This record gives sequence, structure tokens and C-alpha cells, in this order.
Amino acid sequence: MFSTTFFAARRLVLAIALCALGAAAHAQQVMRVTAIPDESPTELARKAAPLMKYLEQRLGVKVEFTPVTDYAAAVEALANRQVDLAWFGGFTFVQAQQRSGGKAVPVVQREEDANFKSVFITTDSGIKSLSDLKGRNVSFGSQSSTSGHLMPRSFLLAAGIDPDRDFKRVAYSGAHDATVAAVASGKVDAGALNISVWEKLLADKKVDPARVRVFYTTPAYFDYNWTVHADMPVAQREKLAKAFTDLDKGTSEGKEILELQRATRFVATRADNYKGIEAAARSAGLLK
Repeated sequence: MFSTTFFAARRLVLAIALCALGAAAHAQQVMRVTAIPDESPTELARKAAPLMKYLEQRLGVKVEFTPVTDYAAAVEALANRQVDLAWFGGFTFVQAQQRSGGKAVPVVQREEDANFKSVFITTDSGIKSLSDLKGRNVSFGSQSSTSGHLMPRSFLLAAGIDPDRDFKRVAYSGAHDATVAAVASGKVDAGALNISVWEKLLADKKVDPARVRVFYTTPAYFDYNWTVHADMPVAQREKLAKAFTDLDKGTSEGKEILELQRATRFVATRADNYKGIEAAARSAGLLK
């Protein structure tokens, strides 16, 4: 004979199991999204909101945007499957690929990301070329930023300028807009940042071009992408990619999202596009 206590315990175990299954089912209905914090938190949230709403409608699941504190946290979040989708720069994608054992899968990129550039800016009339940066205080963005650090550093090295040896001081602002603020305020003599952010700040009149000017624009390279973990089912990955590539500036919704993402349109991408970024990172000693 089984005691009343036995049946009570069994019912409790069953209730706990059902709750766990319910929680798991709920979790499967949520797509978790993050992005490298290359701009201020308020700007990232503003850019993300319409896109998250659109993805919810297209995918039929709840989509949650979760900001992270730094670039490394975005890499770890995807590698550890704490998020399902992440907006990476080329270098953070390479880091995520390495950190996840090759399980980071780039899904789409903006058309512009196949031909991306960085700019060097200053307020100093005596700075006209990269060689004029010797002995100066210069700011990059985040140390893990492709367009705010890796590629500017790579082009400096190619020009025979080693920031760690030739600059008076190397600073890291943490974000592109913060680099512009540091240059504009005179905290540093010059800075390097993403050309897209620079052009947006100019368009929004958040920087005075009479004071802060571009004195060098880099050659083009591949940059940003939306990346998923390889464990995401292929069918879901394809549905997600189609949601992005279907965005059209001819619709009011598509126009708003694409403009916020600073994109003409989204196109398919692949890991091989970022081999040049990986090579640059190894050459600069930023990737082991």
C-alpha cells in the first residue's frame, strides 16, 4: 500500500515537472536579441524597437532586445546561447566564431557592409595626414570595435605608424559617438570611428563640421552582420534571414527600420566574408 504522503509527493513532483515544461515551452517562444554597444544605450534602444516589433510579426514569437555592457559581453552572450541573435561588427563576429568553436553563423548584413569604411577626425589644423598623429593623443572606440579600432589600427600599421609606440597616448572611448565627443571637447587630438555614425551625427547636426573634420578615410572592408548560433534550426534561420531581406524602403515600416539601421537593404552574408578581418586582427596582435 502506498501512503498518502507518497501520493502527495508524487503530485508535487508532477506539478514541478509540468511547470518546468511550461517554462521551457515559453522560453522557446522568445527570441533573445542583443547588439554590440557601439553607440549610446538610448540610441541603440531607439534603433532596435521597430525592428524587434517587425521580427515578432514575421516570426510569430516574442522578440526581446537585451542590451549588454560591452563588446565582450555580446560575444559571450551568443557563444553561451544566452541570446539567439546578435548584431556584431566584423571583429566581434570573428571573436564569437572563435569563442563558440565555429558555431557563430552570420545570416545577413547591410548592403553597405560589403564596402564599409572608417574615418579619422580632428579639430587641430596641424593634423592633415596619418603621419601627423605621431606624438599626439588619439582615441579609438572600443578595443573590440572593427571600425573604431581594429581596421583604423590596421591601416595605421600599414602606413608604418604603430599607435602604441608613436602616439603620445592611446585612449579608448568605448563607442563611436563618444570618440567624436572626446575630439570635439579637446580631450584628444584626433579619433577614429565608423563612417556611418559620423555621417549620421553630421546629418542630425550633432557635430559642427566647421570645428571637427575628417582628415583621412580608410579603404573599404567588410563589417557588420546579424549572427545566430549554429544550434538555431535551419528553418528558423532561413525564416529570420527572409524577414531581413524582405525589408523594403517602399513600405512605411521598411523605410523606418532601414533608415534606423542605416541600411539600403539587407543581403545574405557568409563567414568567408570576414576572413580579411580575421587576418587583420591576427596581424595587429588582437587575436591569438
